[in-house]
Amino acid sequence: MLIGILAGLTTCALWGLTFIAPRAVDPASTWDLTVARYGIFGVVSVLLMLHPRFRPRGLTCRRWLTGLSLGGAGYVGYFVAAAYAVRLAGAAIPPLVIGTMPVLLALIANWRDRSAPWSALAPPLALIAAGVAIVNISVIEAAGPEGREAVLLGVVAASAALAIWIAYGLANAAVMRAADAPDGLHWTGVQGIGAAIGSMALLPLTSFSTQPLAGPDMLNFLGWAAVMGIAGSWIATFCWGIASARLPLALAAQLIVAETVFGLVYGFVYEARWPQTAEWVGATLQLIGVAVAVALFSRPGLSARGVGKAEA
Repeated sequence: MLIGILAGLTTCALWGLTFIAPRAVDPASTWDLTVARYGIFGVVSVLLMLHPRFRPRGLTCRRWLTGLSLGGAGYVGYFVAAAYAVRLAGAAIPPLVIGTMPVLLALIANWRDRSAPWSALAPPLALIAAGVAIVNISVIEAAGPEGREAVLLGVVAASAALAIWIAYGLANAAVMRAADAPDGLHWTGVQGIGAAIGSMALLPLTSFSTQPLAGPDMLNFLGWAAVMGIAGSWIATFCWGIASARLPLALAAQLIVAETVFGLVYGFVYEARWPQTAEWVGATLQLIGVAVAVALFSRPGLSARGVGKAEA
């Protein structure tokens, strides 16, 4: 079990890098990082497929198209939205907004199946809403009149990333719960290729030809692109597979909350500051609410197997 817990925490630590990478690659743009990251993800996927263990077999044409579409729309769309949220709203808001994903997926499942009484969900949902609201209000007030528009746009971008995450999760769950569900590593490889193809559509928006990077900026950019494409995608997926295989589903689901924690910690370290009082309070309320809600939905019959995303 210890190995499973360590693997799950490693996955969340790698996923949390999404919340600092877009700012760490300045002066490169979000479009530059998106194309480079998912180009590397696609190349790694193809290279791994040279080994029989990672080579998809028996997938129908329809399943290939579904996987490529999920990779292109889910991975690329999510990362672009999350990246802009981070650039516009700073360290605290995007992880907290996107961190409500496990609960919202569970709520959708409960709306369909009526598995848990809504009265039992009211306390954790109130904590989550209060936590997110406290942080949002604090950041907006601190930004002043001239910066509020950017923060509000960041909140919108974070909400868009959350919506894409949920849509991806539901679509991916339909595939992974099917009787002929593909192997997890094979399915991630197919989506990695789809992500690379999808990112190519963003090439006209990049600054590679108009403002080429050089020297330390280029090395910094390539380093972050490699980290996000390899560690944040394939290694994270591999570790999550270990966690899923070695841990009870109830425990594995609760580990997802660690992504929010890592994202917040990375953001504050990058900004070289301690969280403000409102950020401490808001983040604590949100994390407690998410943990309580996830624990509620981790009861037998309420699992969300197959919904989790192999990194965004």
